[in-house]
Amino acid sequence: MKLIGMLDSPYVRRVAISLQLLNLPFEHQSLSVFRTFDQFQQINPVVKAPTLICDNGEVLMDSGLLLEYAEALAAPRSLMPANLPERQHVLRLIGLALAACEKSVQIIYEKNLRPSEKLHQPWIERVTGQLLAAYDALEMELRQQPLRIQRQEIHQGAVTMAVAWYFSQQMVPDLVPAQRYPLLCDLSAQAEALPEFQAAPHGDSTYRQA
Repeated sequence: MKLIGMLDSPYVRRVAISLQLLNLPFEHQSLSVFRTFDQFQQINPVVKAPTLICDNGEVLMDSGLLLEYAEALAAPRSLMPANLPERQHVLRLIGLALAACEKSVQIIYEKNLRPSEKLHQPWIERVTGQLLAAYDALEMELRQQPLRIQRQEIHQGAVTMAVAWYFSQQMVPDLVPAQRYPLLCDLSAQAEALPEFQAAPHGDSTYRQA
């Protein structure tokens, strides 16, 4: 398999980390949807990161669908609980973390791609409120049910939360004050110490096998 996309994307990074945790070998090609658009387009005309080239050459996209495919390949190993109530809770954590990713990306695009004279401040304020609401909810979840961040126990909810938090802290730290979320900070620090996270660092580098 070959994973296409840059590790500065939380969606690409969560897949790269998850594939490792599922013991699924893969190659990584760090292509940008902006700077290397034409090269990316030759692989996937939709130019959507992450993209996964399967062993038979078929191209898949969307991090959620890539992880669904990875879970099927890795079975019975899984990052999702088999117990339905536990799985339901993990799905809630994933949904909140992905919402935080989405709102962070919207703010980044709004500020970096739109001409400054066309910035719509009410929209930025609305999206920022949604971003903080997602992290408020995740901090509350951690307060009620702390997570263990160990390689053999980590689930997809914790992976996605850690990746989302690190991304926001790197890209929009002025909007997401770290002191407001001590439990998320601690979770992120524990996760970033794992070899699978270190092998796929946020940024423009290429995954290096842990």
